Amino acid sequence: VQLQASGGGLVQAGGSLRLSCVVSGATFSPYAKAWFRQAPGKEREFVSVIGWSGGSTYYADSVKGRFTISRDSAKNTVYLQMNSLKPEDTAVYYCATATTNWYGANWSGPQFYNYWGQGTQVTVSS
Repeated sequence: VQLQASGGGLVQAGGSLRLSCVVSGATFSPYAKAWFRQAPGKEREFVSVIGWSGGSTYYADSVKGRFTISRDSAKNTVYLQMNSLKPEDTAVYYCATATTNWYGANWSGPQFYNYWGQGTQVTVSS
């Protein structure tokens, strides 16, 4: 399984970016896909997750109302639309995929996900 993230960049506060993550390896397509981020000196933190089959979505409180996760099953791609960006959103953003059912699991923890993309840098200037 391979994940290829893209779409990061430098943006001013209040701006928008859309991240994309192409997932290859159809065996794992029915499972949840998530975005995490890691700022310098901080632990990797959960941003958002989408259930690949049902489309259920969840967000960290810090991004709720500003970020939207979505997926295109035909393209094996998951997106993260980020609006009203803040300097504190600056981080390397990683996409990840699970390989087991997410019901009853700690899907907001990085240990639930088995495969990760390489990360894409998002920098928000004030």
